[in-house]
Amino acid sequence: MRKLMMAAAFALPLLGGAAMAQDTVKIGYIDPLSGGGASVGEIGLKTFQFLADELNAKGGILGKKVEIVPFDNKTNPQESLIQAQKAIDSGIRYLTQGNGSAVAAALSDFVTKYNDRNPGKEVLYFNYAAVDPILTNDKCSFAHFRWDANSDIKMEALTNYMKGVPSIKKVYLINQDYSFGESVRSQARKMLAAKRPDVQIVGDELHPLLKVTDFAPYIAKIKASGADTVITGNWGQDFALLLKAAADAGLKVGWYTYYAGGSGGPTAIKQANLNDQVYQVVEGYANIDHAPSRAFEKALREKYNFGLFYPRAVNEMRMLALAAEKAKSVDPVKVGLALEGMEFEVFSGGKGFMRKDDHQFFQPIYIAQFGELKNNEPFDEEKTGWGWKGAARIDTDKTVLPTTCKMTRP
Repeated sequence: MRKLMMAAAFALPLLGGAAMAQDTVKIGYIDPLSGGGASVGEIGLKTFQFLADELNAKGGILGKKVEIVPFDNKTNPQESLIQAQKAIDSGIRYLTQGNGSAVAAALSDFVTKYNDRNPGKEVLYFNYAAVDPILTNDKCSFAHFRWDANSDIKMEALTNYMKGVPSIKKVYLINQDYSFGESVRSQARKMLAAKRPDVQIVGDELHPLLKVTDFAPYIAKIKASGADTVITGNWGQDFALLLKAAADAGLKVGWYTYYAGGSGGPTAIKQANLNDQVYQVVEGYANIDHAPSRAFEKALREKYNFGLFYPRAVNEMRMLALAAEKAKSVDPVKVGLALEGMEFEVFSGGKGFMRKDDHQFFQPIYIAQFGELKNNEPFDEEKTGWGWKGAARIDTDKTVLPTTCKMTRP
C-alpha cells in the first residue's frame, strides 16, 4: 500500500504537467537575444509576449493559454537549427522568427524535412520579418508562412514612390552582404532602370552583416560619389551606425529604407537632422489615422516604453487564433490548411489575405517619412520629438506579384 501511495504521489504531478502542456499553445521564438542583433531580438520577444497576453486575456486559443518560449539563435543559421530542435524536443509545434533571411531559409528547410520524417508530429514555421523572395518562390514550403511583404514587393512600392520625386538624380546602394542585401540591390537596379532610366547608380556596396562598427569609410564613399539619395535594406545596428556616421560627416541626402525604424534608427536620424528626408516602406506606422491600432500602440508603449516595430506580428498572432478556431484544432496541419486563403482585417486597417499558392501574406503598404510631428500625431520615437508620418499608401491589390512556388501539401 505504501508503495502504491508513493507511486501515486509521483504520478500526480506528472499527470498535472501533461495536462498543463496540453492546455498551452507554445510558440518557440527563435531570434537573436545576444550579439549584434540582440536589440531587435529583445524587442521582438517582448512584442510577441504582449500579443500572447492579449490573446490570453480573451481566453487564449480554443481555451488554451498561449506562451512564447524564447530561444537565442545569435543571428546564426546553424545555431537556429540547434534551437529549433530543442524547441521541438520540448513539445513545441509552432516556431516564429524574423531577423535574417539566411536563418529563415535554414529554418524553412529544416522544418520541411522534419515534417516529412515525422508524420503526425508536424511543425509550422511563422516568418514575421525575413523577406528574401525565394522563401515564397522556388524554396516555398507548406510549413512556412510569411506575414511580411517580401523584398521585391517592398522595392516595387519604394521605387513607385521614388519615380515621382524629380529631385532624385544620383542613387547610392549600400546593403548587407547576404541574400536579402543582394535582393535589395538587384531589384533596386532593375526597377529604377525601368521606371526612372534617367537616374544614375553612382555606387553599389555590400558590407558584412552586423560586423561593421564604424561606417565612416562607407559614408566617405557616398559623399565622394555625389549621390543625392541612398537606398538601403540595412537593419539593426547596421542602420543605426550607418546613420550615425552620416551625421558625423554632415551627409545630407535622402534615405529610402526598409528598416529605418529599428532600435537606434530614429535617434540617428534626429542627430543627422534629416527632417522628412528618411523614408521607410512599412505595413503600418504609429501615427496612422486608425483608432484601434493607435490604442494598441499606446498600451504597448505604456508597458514596454517602445513602439510597435512589427504590425505584421499582430496579424500573425491574431490569424493563428482565427485559424485554430476555424479548424477547431491547434494541430499544425489543420491550422495551416485553415490559414491558406484566409482574408483578414489587418492591424493598421484594410483587407489582407494569405495567398494559398505560396503562403505570402498581402496587405496595404505605406511609405512613411520621419520628422517633426503635428498636433494630431501623438507618437514620437526614442524621445526625439520626431516620429513617423504617412507619405503614401499602396492598396493590397497593387502589392501582389506573381510566384513561382510549386508547393507540396500534406
